[in-house]
Amino acid sequence: MNIGSSIRAIRKRKNVTIMQICEETGLSQGFMSQVENNKTSPSIATLESIAKALKVPLAYLLLRQEERMQIVRKDERRISKSGVERLKVEHLGSTPNVRMMIVEIPPGASTGDAPHAHEGEEVHLVLQGKIYAEQGEDNAEFGEGDSFSWNACVPHLVKNISQETAIVLISVYTEKEQSNPYL
Repeated sequence: MNIGSSIRAIRKRKNVTIMQICEETGLSQGFMSQVENNKTSPSIATLESIAKALKVPLAYLLLRQEERMQIVRKDERRISKSGVERLKVEHLGSTPNVRMMIVEIPPGASTGDAPHAHEGEEVHLVLQGKIYAEQGEDNAEFGEGDSFSWNACVPHLVKNISQETAIVLISVYTEKEQSNPYL
C-alpha cells in the first residue's frame, strides 16, 4: 500500500504545501517527508489528521489503487463474444464482485440452446427490443424499460423475440471475482 504516494499526489493536486499540512496537523516536515516517501507508516490517528488537512475521507487514503474509481470510456470498452450465438458483450466496468455489461442479442438469438447456470446473481434491464427470459419454471416477456433479476445458479435462458436487436444491461454479482464474464 502506497499511502504516502497517495498523500503526496492529493496534496500536489490541491496545491497544498507540506508546510501547510504540518501547520494544520502539528507534524514535522521531516516526518511528513518520510510519510510521503513511504519510509514510515503513520498511525490511524495521524492519517486521520492528514486526511482532515487534505479535506479527504480517511477511508480514501486507505484504498489500494485497484479499489479506487475505475474509468472506462465508451470508446475504450472491452468487447467480447459470448455463448454459441456469439452475442456481443460490452464490458462497462467491474469491481472484484460486480460486473456490468451491455449485451446485444440479434433477432431470434438466445444465450444458448438450453438453459445454463453459473455462480452469481444477475439484474437485467431491457434497453431496446423484446426478450423472453426463463429460469426454472418461471418465464416472462420483457420490453424496453422492464427489468428482472435472478440467482444464476438456477438454469436460465434469455432469447430475443423481436425483429430488432435487443440490448440488455446486465449487472452480475459473485462472491469471488469471475475470470470469464458471461450471461
